[in-house]
Amino acid sequence: MQATLLPPRNPALCAPITSNRDLGACLIANIPMKELLSADLRQAGMQIVDPIDAGEHTLRIPIDNWIDMAALMLLGSNQISTCLVDTQGNILAWKGAESPENCADRIVTDANCFPVLYPWDLLRMNEEALSLMDETSLLGDVSPLASLSGYIRLGNGSRILPGTVIEGPVLIGANSQIGPNAYIRGATSIGANCYVGNGAEVKNSIIYNNSYISRQCYVGDSVIGTHVTLGAGTCTENHRSDGRHHVSIINGIPVDTGRLKLGAILGDGVRTGVNTSLAAGVKIGVARTTSPGSYVAKDIL
Repeated sequence: MQATLLPPRNPALCAPITSNRDLGACLIANIPMKELLSADLRQAGMQIVDPIDAGEHTLRIPIDNWIDMAALMLLGSNQISTCLVDTQGNILAWKGAESPENCADRIVTDANCFPVLYPWDLLRMNEEALSLMDETSLLGDVSPLASLSGYIRLGNGSRILPGTVIEGPVLIGANSQIGPNAYIRGATSIGANCYVGNGAEVKNSIIYNNSYISRQCYVGDSVIGTHVTLGAGTCTENHRSDGRHHVSIINGIPVDTGRLKLGAILGDGVRTGVNTSLAAGVKIGVARTTSPGSYVAKDIL
């Protein structure tokens, strides 16, 4: 069976994470999204071809989707042109036609599938990818005074210092330093050459390569770009006091994120002053800064 990966439909909606990179280059479990999806398809026995080489039996999959492999196999087994959609009507993949609108049949799946439209969908995709971890691999140095539980992968040259607690699934890239006395939990991926300082906590977040989380920071349910520096005491708020879903402003329009917990979305090169507080769902654009002691209540783009 053949499959081809198509460009995302509206990657600008994932800004500021996509301000400096294609959506396919966004990291999920420390792997570019396009590479991760390609590997999953190959593992399922599919041959990946360029879109120009796609035929009538090729599965056409926009890369901005997370699709259960069983649902894809069901699509592939259909003998006529067919479109695969989720229960919300979102188009996930199709075969036998140049566009999904021209398909003769339609399969609605209630499997674990969803489109990646907004930056918080990257968190959901990361959660799904890390939930598939089934082994621990510690290639770096772990202090005997650290506490590790669950599935954890630690890259070459990385160090876990005394007093640090890590509750997997957690993925940490090469040459990173965690602690002392840090707390890492939830479905968290931390890239290569990162630093998480004394007393800092990172929960259910994505941190790109070469970022620096200073002491006493709290990063929850957030996406942190590359070469970001969080000044000491920087904290992300990640839940609403009224218990409702977070709402984010996208192109001037309020969008229900569907999430009860959502922290900050920080573009590459952001720097926060010490004791900066970031309101839930705030987005900060590439290379923007905050003043020490500031409260950021609205997007800075």
